[in-house]
Amino acid sequence: MPMLTVRNLPDDVHRALRVQAAQHGRSTEAEVREILVAATKPEMRVRLGEALAALGRKLGLTNEDFEIFEQMRNKTPVEPLRFE
Repeated sequence: MPMLTVRNLPDDVHRALRVQAAQHGRSTEAEVREILVAATKPEMRVRLGEALAALGRKLGLTNEDFEIFEQMRNKTPVEPLRFE
């Protein structure tokens, strides 16, 4: 797993992180990890699979509809591009 070093962190920020970590019952390093995860992967982010499933439900698609889609799908193998 990659490591990250943060240089020149102000003392008051470091102290605040230590206090916050103690309040949550974790180490300062674990607290920083949680903060970074929350900042980069927010709970309300759009997940493509969930969005497509919701759209299908909204349109009223059923499993039978998807079976028909699968039967109609072109199953011919794709030929790679040729640069000749």
